[in-house]
Parts: sequence; C-alpha cells; structure tokens
Amino acid sequence: MTALRWSSLLLLLPVLAACRAEPEPAPVLPTVLVEVVGQSRAEQGFAGQVRARQESALSFQVPGRLVKRHVDAGQRVKAGQLLAELDVSDYALQAQAAQAQQVAAQAELARVRDDLARYRQLAAGQLVSRSALDAQQAAFTAAQAQADAARANLEVARNQAGYARLLAPADGVIASRLIDVGQVVAAGQAVLVLAADSGREVLIALPEADIGRFSVGQAAEVVLWNAPDKRLPATISEIAAEADAQTRSFAARVALTDADAGQVALGQSARVYVARPGQQLSVPLAAVQGQPGSAQGQVMLVDPASGSLQAATVQVARWGAQRAELSAGISPGQWVVAAGGHLLQPGQQVRAVDRDNRPLQAAPAAAAATDGN
Repeated sequence: MTALRWSSLLLLLPVLAACRAEPEPAPVLPTVLVEVVGQSRAEQGFAGQVRARQESALSFQVPGRLVKRHVDAGQRVKAGQLLAELDVSDYALQAQAAQAQQVAAQAELARVRDDLARYRQLAAGQLVSRSALDAQQAAFTAAQAQADAARANLEVARNQAGYARLLAPADGVIASRLIDVGQVVAAGQAVLVLAADSGREVLIALPEADIGRFSVGQAAEVVLWNAPDKRLPATISEIAAEADAQTRSFAARVALTDADAGQVALGQSARVYVARPGQQLSVPLAAVQGQPGSAQGQVMLVDPASGSLQAATVQVARWGAQRAELSAGISPGQWVVAAGGHLLQPGQQVRAVDRDNRPLQAAPAAAAATDGN
C-alpha cells in the first residue's frame, strides 16, 4: 500500500511542475540612437558676431573743441539728428570778417562801375583816350573778381561754422563713442561710430586651408546664440583679399536677409554654417570607431527590417569638430548607430530610436540600401 502511494505521487510530480511553470519573458533589446544617413548635411560652422552692414566712423570736417554731445553709445538716431557740436566762436568771427570783406568789395565794385560809366560817356565825346577807358574797364573787371572772391570766402566761412555741428547721415544706432566733451579734435578724427539700419551681417573668419571652398554669393545659414533651434538664411557677401598676418584666416561677412535683419541685435553672438561642396554624407563623430585623423574607420549599421547590427568600414574625408564626412563605405538612407557603437557586436538585435527617443520605422528605400551594402 505504501509503495502504491509513493508511485502515485511520483506520477503526479511532473503534472504539478508543469502547472507551476511560468512563460519565459521576452528578451529586452538594447536601445541605440540611430541617424539616417543623408538627413544631415555636411557643413562647416564658424563662430561670429553680428555687425551692421554699413558702419560709419563719423567725424567733424573742421578742428575744434567739443562743447556738446547729444547722444551716447547704444542710442538710436534719425537721419539729420544733431549728434555733437564744436566751439564755433572762431568760426563765427571768421564769418563776420568774411562778410565785412564782402561788403567792402561790393562797395569798391559799385564805385568802379560808376567810374566806368562816366569814362564811357567821356570816350563817346572823345574827351578821354581809348587807353584810359580800357584801364577803367580792367579796374572794373578786377573789382568784380574781388567781389566774387569775397562772396565765396563768406560762403566758406559760413560752411566752416556749419561743419562744427555733427549730424547723423542715416537712421541707425550709435555703436561706440570715441571722445567726450572738452576734448580738442582734429578734422577727420573719428568721434562716433554709427551702425546704419541698412542691414545686418555676421563677421566670421575663414581658415586659410579651406579658403578655396568659399566664394562671394555662396549660401549659408546663421544660428543665433539665443535661438539655437532656428536657422536664418544668409549669403557670403564679402571675403578679405588677404589673410590676417597673425591668425592666418580670412575675414568674411555673411549678410542676412532684410526680413531677418530686425531679429538680431548688434554684437550678438552667432554661428554661421556653410555647406561643404563635394561632400554629401556625414555622421556624428561618436558614430565612427577609429583613430581621429585617420583615413579609415568603422561604423555600426542597423538593418531596418530585422533590427540586427552589422559593421561597415568607411573612408573618412574630413574629421570635423562634431561630425565626420565620409566619402565611401555607406549610402544615403542607411541607419547608422550615432553613439555607443563600440559597445555593440555585429549580429546583435537592437531597438533603434531617433534623437527624440521615438522608434524608427523601416522604410523600403532604407532597407534596400542596407541590403545592397
């Protein structure tokens, strides 16, 4: 009886074990950040500063002592607005002297004119010689010239007094102030710098090694420091003819459109991105496994259909600050692991997500590009 009981229990053990067994959980796939090749552009970025398209160093046309300054740095001005004044005492006296000389010259001209009229009457009655009439005619011509010179001197003296007032040539902002009240300035010495409202540009420096890749009129994009998610269209408007002797870089200006010029402030930090011609594919630096600066590297690709990994050897055309430009080894549309590829193995199954942590969906074009590699 006891043997029968134990036999029954032994028969029931497999049944009980089967009842208690739980299903094995599905394997958790590692999540990897993936970038689709061809969605990012090969480009160079340059730090720059927003400047006015037209910056004028304002100066007086005459020397003198500054007695009044009506504006300061950062202040907006209108065309024709009075900005500063020089002491006009000497110029006022010069104008008075010139006016007195003109009055004297006009009086002399009137006297000589009357004498000429009388000589003409006497000459008609043959009471004076022809040479005496010619002499009087020459005296009249000289007196008239003296009167004209005195009138011109008076205009110059009045202009000199007017030049002691500095007016804004255009609407804009006073970018900097170089003098203060009480200083004596020379004619042509810069006293204020006006940034006109005619447009805005970003001043950058282009490297000497790549200067042949850039040209005036080339398209670019500007990203402001306070708006990193917005790109403003721009154009390279100027490239210096020679490199700076110390930095060995070429100064360049990138012009913003008139519509976007009002969105930027003078002196604001910005970054200019210029597409590199001849290079179409680029990947993040973290995606390339290899020695920086070498011509070859390795990337991990994800098969969109199966989610498995495979290694690909790539040719690196250029190592940038944030991205590497590739000339061979991958094709547009392929899925490349953007970071952490050195921790993965070929054949491993992964879950691919984009930078917003959204799962990537397989596309027929992308799958075909991966299968054909």
